[in-house]
Amino acid sequence: MGSNPIGPTDSGRAGYGTLPADKDVPADNHVHSQWSHDTGPRASMAAACARAVELGLPAVAFTEHLDFTDWGPGDPIAGTGITPNDKWGPRPLDISRYLSCLEECRQRYRSLRILSGVEAGEPHLFAGSAAAVLSSGRFDRVLGSVHTLPSGGRLVYARALLRREPAGALMRRYFAEVVAMIEGSDLFEVLAHLDYPRRYWPEAAGRYQEPDFEEEYRAVLRALASSGRVLELNTASPLVSVRLLRWWREEGGRALSFGSDAHLPGYVGERFREAASLAAAAGFRPGGDPFDFWRA
Repeated sequence: MGSNPIGPTDSGRAGYGTLPADKDVPADNHVHSQWSHDTGPRASMAAACARAVELGLPAVAFTEHLDFTDWGPGDPIAGTGITPNDKWGPRPLDISRYLSCLEECRQRYRSLRILSGVEAGEPHLFAGSAAAVLSSGRFDRVLGSVHTLPSGGRLVYARALLRREPAGALMRRYFAEVVAMIEGSDLFEVLAHLDYPRRYWPEAAGRYQEPDFEEEYRAVLRALASSGRVLELNTASPLVSVRLLRWWREEGGRALSFGSDAHLPGYVGERFREAASLAAAAGFRPGGDPFDFWRA
C-alpha cells in the first residue's frame, strides 16, 4: 500500500559486500498498476513495463490488490463479528480488464516477461472470496499480506493504529497476525512485506531495531519456512538487514523474492541492486533462470 516511502534502515546492513553484476538483478515480483485501488491517475501498466525494460529487469509481476469490504461464502471473518475495512477506497479487482491489459503489454513489450498476479489482503479471513477470484484466471504470482488488524470491532489499517497504540505492542500484534495468516491460508506463495508497519514507525518511538523483535520475526519466518513458501525482500519498506535474512535461512527458509511494491512506474525495480547485495551477503543466489526466486 502507499507510494513507496523510504525510511531509515537497520544498522545490520553494514558491510553487505559488492553490488551484483547487472545480469543478476532480479525480477520485480510485486508491482501495482491502474488496476489496484490505491494507485491514482498516474499509475500505468504500460509505463511500468517501459521502466522495467529501461532498467534491464528480466521480468515484472503485476500483483494487484485483492481486498474485500464484505464477507462472502467460506470467509472465516464472517463468524468473528469483525467488520471488514471499507475505508480509503478498496474496490473489487476487475479481473477481465486487468488480464486484457496484461496481454496487450505482453504483445507490446516482448523482451520483458510479464507475469500476472494478485496481492491477497488477509487471505486467512477472506478465504472463500479470495479463492473464488483466484479460480477465475491464471495467476503466476500470488502474494499474501496483512495490512489491517482488528480494533474496536473492525479491521483498521496498521498505519492508523500506530497513532493509537504503543508502537512496540502494535508491532508484536502485527507479527502474530502474520503467523495466523500463514497458518490459516494456503492461497498464497510469497509473504509480502513481513514487517509492514515498520514503514510508518513513529519517530517518538525511537529507532526501529530488528533485534527488539527477534522472537516475533523468527516465529513468522519459522511458520513460513515450514510451509515451504517464499519470503519477499520489499524495497518500499526500510530494507531489512543481512542479519534478518540470515534468520530466514536459520529458520529453514530457502527462497527469496524481490518486490518494489511500486504504485507508480518510477518505483519499479527501486533499490534492487542494493537489495540483491543484501541477499547475496546472506547466502542467497539467483535461481535456475532469470525469472526464478533467489535460492539459499
